[in-house]
This record gives sequence, structure tokens and C-alpha cells, in this order.
Amino acid sequence: MTPPSTGLVTSPITETTIEAKSSGCGGCSSSATGEMDEKLQQRIAKHPCYSEEAHHHYARLHVAVAPACNIQCNYCNRKYDCANESRPGVVSELLTPEEAAHKVLVIAGKIPQLTVLGIAGPGDPLANPERTFRTFELVAEKAPDIKLCLSTNGLMLPEYIDRIKQLNIDHVTITINMVDPEIGAKIYPWVHYKRKRYRGIEGVRILHEKQMEGLQALKEADILCKVNSVMIPGINDEHLVEVNKVIRSHGAFLHNIMPLISAPEHGTHFGLTGQRGPTPKELKAVQDSCAGNMKMMRHCRQCRADAVGLLGEDRSQEFTKDKFMAMAPEYDLAQRQEVHAGIEKFREELKAAKQAVETLHVTSPQNAPKILVAVATKGGGLVNQHFGHAKEFQVYEVDGKEVRFIGHRKIDHYCQGGYGETATLENIIAAIADCKAVFVAKIGDCPKEKLHAAGIQTVETYDMIDKAALEYYQQYVQETVS
Repeated sequence: MTPPSTGLVTSPITETTIEAKSSGCGGCSSSATGEMDEKLQQRIAKHPCYSEEAHHHYARLHVAVAPACNIQCNYCNRKYDCANESRPGVVSELLTPEEAAHKVLVIAGKIPQLTVLGIAGPGDPLANPERTFRTFELVAEKAPDIKLCLSTNGLMLPEYIDRIKQLNIDHVTITINMVDPEIGAKIYPWVHYKRKRYRGIEGVRILHEKQMEGLQALKEADILCKVNSVMIPGINDEHLVEVNKVIRSHGAFLHNIMPLISAPEHGTHFGLTGQRGPTPKELKAVQDSCAGNMKMMRHCRQCRADAVGLLGEDRSQEFTKDKFMAMAPEYDLAQRQEVHAGIEKFREELKAAKQAVETLHVTSPQNAPKILVAVATKGGGLVNQHFGHAKEFQVYEVDGKEVRFIGHRKIDHYCQGGYGETATLENIIAAIADCKAVFVAKIGDCPKEKLHAAGIQTVETYDMIDKAALEYYQQYVQETVS
């Protein structure tokens, strides 16, 4: 079973892991029928942000056409010249709608598994409505098979619902960090609405009101909504459970709780004042506390506003303005459909293989604990990457019956030609310190010894993640649980 060839694609279509369970959408709505579940699954089947499974196969493209923003977040500092920054609100170049549409047509040919065009900044798309909607118009006319998607803070969302619906924008993301303005006042210093700047809690109340109106309007317009929430320890971490309840009651489809990215060099208020981000353990605890209520997104990579490619990779530097403007558009609908058919065939093969793995019976005591394992993978649902080549580890929770993807941990390359490897290994160990084992295709003796000394076992294999994890779990239980 090998991934289908995509012809012009320069990187594998399964760059990151295939999770143990496809996301689908069953259970996202207590009133959903089986028929509705199937319809929803079709709507998200090729959207890498809305479907955990799809993000291993299909790519997205963000175009930076929206520079202005109408609110200030204490975790945001928009920069246009930080090519090495991988976080929201960061872009290297601003584009006109015409340049953006040209870029889409070029990349849709170079990366035929591209299925989604998103506008997420670097400001707010709905604070730049002319540029945003003109871009969508141009792309919809010339590339009708590409899904249109936008991300917004929600302040102006109620005013543009009809326009969004008219353009067949089927997926909208709102960033909602609070439903209590007292908490929001610690996150947003000002809001600019109707040509007036409101500071403090007065502005936050307006933002909250418009976010709730917009969320309800999306539900009524049958537009799928994902809600992003930035987890800020000591400010809204405990409050996010309440946020989850409220957005679910207003019809949100998916909740993505993301860690605060905070460092002094970013120049944000939180970065300069020393506000820390959550640890992986803290983030997982909050995600788990909300997971019983609605579908949680755990595969988010907090993409740049000009990201290109699969989630987990960034090919934006391959398509800078000077490069893509010199390229002729290669959009070919028939060729793209052929590639997508190959991907879907491969997904069916993976599904069959997973079902075979699920027949494994792991014997474990009734009170056997859940454990975490880290996996180095290039995709295909396999442990297939060298320890030293990994840029991130996929983390799975195993209980003997289920192997459940819970997130990723970004790391630096260990293999750096001898430069900085000791410090890098220490950081890697810290990143996966809560994992009992790390699964790799290959690992050297030195890092293996240091991982073992830190209490992290190493498993060298080239097998399906689910199968390898279940087999390791059985061994772990036999050795540690009486």
C-alpha cells in the first residue's frame, strides 16, 4: 500500500501521521441523523483543518490580502518580514486580490492536492472586506473546485453573513477567547467599531456581542464554524470550559483550543510582560475537559497567514511573490480530479488496514493506566522517520483498546552536524517527558541512551502506528502493572 503519485508534487501527500481515528462528524450534534452525518462528512472530507484525517492528504493555502485589523490582542504583533516565524498573523509579503488569485492558480497546479483557500490575515479579513471578497470572487470564477474559507475575530461577521453565503464560503473560523468580558478585558486592550475606538471592557462587550451574533448567524445560514481559542494560563484557561459550552449551544461545529505562543522576541504585550504559554499537559487537560461536549481539533499547527502546503509543513518560501508571479497558471481541473481520486483510493486502503488492526486484542488489567507515546512519522499511518530527522512528534494516548491522537510536539532537528545537539536533545526530552516511549524508524546509540536515562523507552520499527502502539502497551502493562 503506497501513496498515489501526484505528478507535479515535490513532497509526499502524507507528510504527517494518519490518526488512529478519522474525525468525521458523528456526535458533533446530538440531533444529527445518520443522513446528516454523511452530508457533514462530505463537506469536511477534503478540508485539512476541519477533518483530522484529511489533513494528512490534502493541502491548504492562505493568501495575505487583509492587512488591517479592528481589534488589538495582547498575544498578537503582526509582522510582514519574518519568514522563519510559524504563527498566526505573520506574513512575508502582502498581496493584491489579483496577485492572490494568480498565486492560487499557480499552486493549484503545482500542488494538485490543494483543496482549500483561506484568508486569515495578517489582520482580519472582514476588516478588509473589499480585498477579501474580491479575492474570493476571482478564485471562485477560475477554480470552482477549491473550497473558500476565512478566519475572523467576529467583530464584523454579522454584517457580512449574506455576502459570505452568496460566495459559497462554507467554512468560517472565529477566534473566541472568552464569553465573560471581565476576562476579555485582560486579552483585548481596544476594539475599533463603527469608526470609533473603544478601550477596555466597553470594547470587549461589543466584541463578545458580535461574536455571539455571528456564530448564531452562521448556524442559521448552514455555514460550518470552527472556533479557535487561545489558552492563556492564569487568564482564560479555567474559563475555556464555559467558552466551550456557550459556543456549542450557538452551533459551533469544531473547537480548537490552541496554546498561547509567547516570547519576548515576538514583541507582543504578553511576550514582553512574561506571560507564559501552557505546558502540553495543561493544554491536554483543558482539551480533554471539553472533548465530551463537542468535537475537538487537536491537529492544528497555528499556521502563518501565508502558509502553503499540508498542515505541518510550510512551503511558502517556494512561492514568494517574485517566484509565483513569474510562473504561468497550471490549474487543470481534470488533472486535479484524477489526483484526488487516487488519494481517496489510498484512504480507503488505509481504512481497511486500520479495521484489521482494530481486531487486535490486547489483554490488560481492568485498572491498567492510559499512557502517552510519541511517534516520528512522515505519514501513511506508519512509524517511518529517523529520530534525528523529526521536526515534530505526534503524540498518542493508548489504553490497550484504543490508540488516540492527542496532539503534536514541535522540536528542533537533532541531527545538526554536531552543532548544538546536546542542547537540542535536552529540549526534545523535555518536550516528550510525559511519554513512556518514542517510536522511530531508526535512532543512534547516544540519544537512545539519554532517552532511556530520562525514563523514555525507544522502539525502532517500521509498522503501523496503531499496531506498534498496542503491542508496546501490552508489553508495558505486563512489565509494570501487577
